Amino acid sequence: MNSPLVFPAVAAARIAIIGAGLGGLTLARVLHINGIRSTIYEAEPSSDARPQGGLLDIHEYNGQAGLRAAGLYDRFLDLVLPGEDAKRVVDRHANILFDQRASSAPARPEVDRGALRRLLIDSLPADTIRWGHKLTSVIRLQTGRHQIAFDNGVIEHSEVLIGADGAWSRVRPLLSAAHPAHTGTTFLETSHRSGSTVTTSIETGTLMAVEPGKGILAHRYADGTVRVTIALQKPETWFDAIDFAERSSALARLAQEFEGWAAELRALILNGETDLLIRPIHALPPHHCWARTAGVTLVGDAAHLMSPFAGEGANLALQGGAELGLALCAHRDDMEKALEAYETALFPRSAAFADRTARNHERFFGEHAPRSVVELFAAH
Repeated sequence: MNSPLVFPAVAAARIAIIGAGLGGLTLARVLHINGIRSTIYEAEPSSDARPQGGLLDIHEYNGQAGLRAAGLYDRFLDLVLPGEDAKRVVDRHANILFDQRASSAPARPEVDRGALRRLLIDSLPADTIRWGHKLTSVIRLQTGRHQIAFDNGVIEHSEVLIGADGAWSRVRPLLSAAHPAHTGTTFLETSHRSGSTVTTSIETGTLMAVEPGKGILAHRYADGTVRVTIALQKPETWFDAIDFAERSSALARLAQEFEGWAAELRALILNGETDLLIRPIHALPPHHCWARTAGVTLVGDAAHLMSPFAGEGANLALQGGAELGLALCAHRDDMEKALEAYETALFPRSAAFADRTARNHERFFGEHAPRSVVELFAAH
């Protein structure tokens, strides 16, 4: 049986968070406002080292609840982008099958992922995050602590170690033998500048043109730019034959997969103006869990990586980070009890959303698409 980790005073608690994503940042913020210090170790050299992706719809029942617990809800509202929740589903001939106009007060308001991350970073003391610390190894010591080593030669020790380091977590192997598996879907992303004549058919929000095994998804941002995602159900090795360094030829090859589709839809691919970003979609087993292991746990994608087809990944990270922080605050004299309480709530919740996500994934690219996608949105 694992002995409890007992800290006689808050100042003695050494909480190490690996990864400065939404989950790790929310955790550190909740700890901070409750008087508990933590340190985040992030592999990237700075907060703006790379683009942070597109928009997130933040749900009232989990993501927003996490931001409330972090004391950031009002500042989050300042980031909400009006009109971004509009949705249109079309078939391969561009016939409109479903058209949902933007809501003036959406239940799932959209924000820019980078802006939300910046809000969380700025809410922490400047010395909370140690940039340029890529985890290379973790060793469990006989004392129950963990020795964590980084590629810059720094070695630290932690009483509590939280893996918030995403899909390919280096902390996860301490708890689980599970590895992310390719879902069968790969996203390829390009963009069109504001004013491009190719995108005049796209109004506000998201356009979804799907059928079994493939899709073209496009979103017009408030500044007029359009991000296009080409989704293909192909083995990962299929893409090895494409030279993505030659953008025009790569786009032409991808457009061949959409022969017979409306010209305005294929133009979204053929006329892409930025280099392609390739994103194979991976997921952990839907009911991923682990046995309680003293002094370590996971949050966010490290714990419950899933595809984006229910929009829950970031929301669960915000909720999980907040709930873990609250548990550590509630049981600060027995951190092991806090970790057990957190995981007891985490496992059934993440399993339920992973199941829903897998069903939605099938609706988008299964045999009944696009009608199944229309039914999905109509049900909401």
